[in-house]
Amino acid sequence: MNAIHLEVLVEEPSMEAALDVLLAKLVPRASFEIHAYHGKSDLLAKLPARLAGYAAWITDEYRILVVVDRDVEDCRALKRQLDAAANRAGLAPRGTGSAAKVRVISRIAIEELEAWFFGDWTAVRAAYPAVPVSVPTKAAFRDPDAIKGGTWEAFERILQKAGYFPGRLAKIEAARAIAPHMEPARNASASFRALRDALARL
Repeated sequence: MNAIHLEVLVEEPSMEAALDVLLAKLVPRASFEIHAYHGKSDLLAKLPARLAGYAAWITDEYRILVVVDRDVEDCRALKRQLDAAANRAGLAPRGTGSAAKVRVISRIAIEELEAWFFGDWTAVRAAYPAVPVSVPTKAAFRDPDAIKGGTWEAFERILQKAGYFPGRLAKIEAARAIAPHMEPARNASASFRALRDALARL
């Protein structure tokens, strides 16, 4: 079998910036190409046609990774929506057998990208050393995927209080600064670990 190639579909450019660094750590022997959309609605609206396009030409070494924010949606409903789009295109979601054209289509629903940053606060402090080291010990931030009131908003407030991004959080800039310092093995975010483990199975 040839080396794995990942086609990665994400909902916005800051996730693209983070994964451009992280995928080299998570799947070092795979090649990949990341395609960013204009938000979650744009990705989900265009996903069926995109998957149908892949089904017409991709070969066995290809895998498709779809990364979307859960936001306030039910994870199971979102997963069903992604699986249904894959099935309609003739691409098998993970666990549906070997009859479809592609053996695996990974679909990972996360809270928000910033949950991954909260999950590796050492990496955040490497990029922005003035932020408090104590943040992960506070009750509100112990579970990176369950931060109330908006994960990126909480992340923005902490960075601004430390003197960074006085106007508004520059999400792409932050992703590019933090991702090189992230270590997949130490991340406390369950959604990040789900992605890490799914990719390890490839």
